Amino acid sequence: MPKINGNEIRPGNVLEHNDGLWAAVKVDHVKPGKGGAFAQVELRNLRNGSKLNERFRSADKVERVRLEQKDQQFLYENDGMLVFMDTETYEQIELPADLLGDRRPFLQDGMTIVVEFYESEALNATVPQKVTCKIVETEPVVKGQTAANSFKPAILDNGVKVMVPPFVGQDEMIVVNTETMEYSERA
Repeated sequence: MPKINGNEIRPGNVLEHNDGLWAAVKVDHVKPGKGGAFAQVELRNLRNGSKLNERFRSADKVERVRLEQKDQQFLYENDGMLVFMDTETYEQIELPADLLGDRRPFLQDGMTIVVEFYESEALNATVPQKVTCKIVETEPVVKGQTAANSFKPAILDNGVKVMVPPFVGQDEMIVVNTETMEYSERA
């Protein structure tokens, strides 16, 4: 596996550190007035979900792990576990629902998502970046209100609240960016 310098760590990288697999969640490059620069990295353990803050200097070498990505189809949720099926082999796997965090409501029946495997162990899952949802509740459209930066709250069919432009009305389909949890466009 390739070793990378501490200053090359990026959010989303998976590292082998302290005998575990860790995903870099947040990376801040710090250049103090005294001493050498370092990367302050927030890590999340892929096996148990624990978090760790670690400093890596540019001279530090860390093991970067490549995960195999496979498309899986979401079938159903059972007792806090999400059940997915491999679309090629029809094998089913279970992952904890809290693995998706606040993106869990965007998971829809039959949706294809990317599950990351290390050897044969499923470790991580990512929802598509853009998901189409229906607005179930929002304020009515006001004619002539075209201010560039005005947004109004809306509740989606999955219970998530997002801010939408004033021209979007109730029962309309919109596209939501699941990374930023923001309105993207009309569907």
